[in-house]
Amino acid sequence: MTRPVPAATATLRVLRFLSGQPVPVPASRIAAALGLPRSTTYHLLAAMAAESFVVHYPDDRCWGIGVGAWEVGHAFAQQEPLARLARVPLARLVDGVGLSAHLAVLHGADVLYVLEERAPGRPPLVTDVGVRLPAHLTASGRAILAALPPAQVRALYPGAAAFVSRTGRGPSTPSALRAVLSATRRRGWSVEDGEVTDGFTSVAVAVPARTVRASVAVTWEAARAPAAPREVVEAVRRTASAVGARLGGA
Repeated sequence: MTRPVPAATATLRVLRFLSGQPVPVPASRIAAALGLPRSTTYHLLAAMAAESFVVHYPDDRCWGIGVGAWEVGHAFAQQEPLARLARVPLARLVDGVGLSAHLAVLHGADVLYVLEERAPGRPPLVTDVGVRLPAHLTASGRAILAALPPAQVRALYPGAAAFVSRTGRGPSTPSALRAVLSATRRRGWSVEDGEVTDGFTSVAVAVPARTVRASVAVTWEAARAPAAPREVVEAVRRTASAVGARLGGA
């Protein structure tokens, strides 16, 4: 059995935390969010800065993602491993439920859609590949946010100014978002009804993977709702698990 390397694990946790922040943050916030000693956090950041994976902004006393991390992310985007690994499970989901499905990843306070499979006869959606939408409004984003540590959600949504609206519906304050995410955790899946596009509903389940923060979702028109929505949710859950297994998920 491979033994974990604590320093390497902590370094990757710091990098993942920073990648989810909309702006650079102080080292104290990183330490608090990840439960690391401040001295350890500073040592890790210094080592990562030496390799250009993070950058220090001395005037602001903050740390952010460096060019080294960008290079890794650029390579990931070029190879498209997530879309490649998820394409077959997502196609099977669409065949099984007859609804359009998509795969999204968290990108700051947005979700970025990396794969879409459209069901025959279903209308086009706003979730084309490459589109970004506010995570708190989408079922895809809520499924992912509900699986994040509360401290990270607070960092992404520190106040009412962090919230935007598309249709006049959806959470507009941190407390309202907490209520939505709490309900999502209780159910095990998220839902969005007309908060992105009037007349459309989506359900989503987070992908159980350690390597990415992603979710699988299906969308339908309110006028053509599935006869057995619970079966749709279970199909989405199975697909998210299948994608997670392909990614080496828990």
